[in-house]
Amino acid sequence: MNHPNVKALILAAGRGERMRPLTDHTPKPLLPVHGKPLIAWHLEALARDGVREVVINTAWLETQFPAALGDGTRWGLKIHYSMEGRDHGGALETAGGIAKALPWLAESPDDVFWVVSGDIYAPGFRFEAAAAQAFRARDGLDAHLWLVPNPPFHPQGDFGIDAEGLGLADGPGPDGRRWTYANLALVRASLVAPVAPGTRAALGPLLFEGMRRRRVSAERYLGAWDNVGTPAQLAGLA
Repeated sequence: MNHPNVKALILAAGRGERMRPLTDHTPKPLLPVHGKPLIAWHLEALARDGVREVVINTAWLETQFPAALGDGTRWGLKIHYSMEGRDHGGALETAGGIAKALPWLAESPDDVFWVVSGDIYAPGFRFEAAAAQAFRARDGLDAHLWLVPNPPFHPQGDFGIDAEGLGLADGPGPDGRRWTYANLALVRASLVAPVAPGTRAALGPLLFEGMRRRRVSAERYLGAWDNVGTPAQLAGLA
């Protein structure tokens, strides 16, 4: 089912320090997993599920992205590159990256788009039109997050989920658990309204504040998921 008005941002600007030395010469999202760049798994999934326009934000070794991925034609996509290194001398962090990319993603504060990190591996995740439409229909929400069971490197988790499906910044939900943000989300442009384009800003504080204002919903994702942070984690996917 197509949803032509819902676009996507793939976050790919980071240096990937923990992945060195592999990332000394190759951006982390371009490292291969099962024979293709990690980011290509997202591009294939987005195209399969009906997204037609994708923004990739870049900074570290950023000229390699258009050289490797082109304009998206091979996936039936139109790719725009938000080049933070060229324009600002380095990565703007997650919220700053979203704010800079907004001209390609949204025309109004209520517009909805997908956000996914280029260095996660979630081959079964579906960028479903129905999920985007359901989020769009819920007034008063700035973001909807997918959360995964806490991996060994992040045992304390990030957020709880309350009985109404809203994210909890300050404690576990009724299940007694906190979960880890999967770096998969639906976002309204309003989430980054406080961030001036071109400035560095982290996403975490905006999500915590949004949860305290009951403006961020969440659900569990129990499919295969890995945050590919180190060479050992990358090798474990082989």
